[in-house]
Amino acid sequence: MGNIAIILRRELASYFASPLAYLYIMIFLALSGGLTFFLGGFLERGQADLQPFFQFHPWLYLFLIPAIGMRLWAEERKSGSIEFLMTLPVSTGQAVIGKFLAAWLFAGIALALTFPIWLTVNYLGQPDNGVILSAYLGSWLMAGGYLAISACVSALTRNQVIAFVVGAGLCFLFLMSGIELIQAAFRGWVGEALLETLADVSFLSNFHGIGQGVIDLRNVIYFLSMIGGCLVINTAIVELKKGA
Repeated sequence: MGNIAIILRRELASYFASPLAYLYIMIFLALSGGLTFFLGGFLERGQADLQPFFQFHPWLYLFLIPAIGMRLWAEERKSGSIEFLMTLPVSTGQAVIGKFLAAWLFAGIALALTFPIWLTVNYLGQPDNGVILSAYLGSWLMAGGYLAISACVSALTRNQVIAFVVGAGLCFLFLMSGIELIQAAFRGWVGEALLETLADVSFLSNFHGIGQGVIDLRNVIYFLSMIGGCLVINTAIVELKKGA
């Protein structure tokens, strides 16, 4: 755990050493607020909840999280600093976990900085804060799922643009797999078991329950399993790419 913490601190410090981190946070806050108030009709709805705020998170993350994940390994390989990282007394698994946790924590900081909208809804009415807290948890878990996929793709290439595009594309597939339009396209020529599997691996369907205040253990396990599985794959890719 000590080595993981060292990597985490190193990576997190590197984020805030660059103005891009602050730019990312500003973009996330501006987009989430703008979508909530203008497209989500936050004030016009007359309801004391944050449903208009959280409904856009899956789509915001589709672009913003791969932008974080694309640099995790692609930048290390392009700059050659991955060779130095691998010579440190840390295992590949520890490096993968530490870098992922730093990026996930950074995404969590950006999410936490949206707290003024939580204060606003409490000022305007009497919301169910338990539901809001659950939705924040679900949003952060979903961000972790996006990030874990993006990190795997980043480990495959030294080109950050390719890592971003492919990572966003894979995240889009996991996002849309539970949409009725996609389900209808497959219905009739695949079995119901496969359709249910597609729905079960959808980010949208797994986030929806938690976002409604229902913390179903299956949804939590899904996101944690997605993260854990991708970290294992990420570790294997970095090991295979050593010296490449």
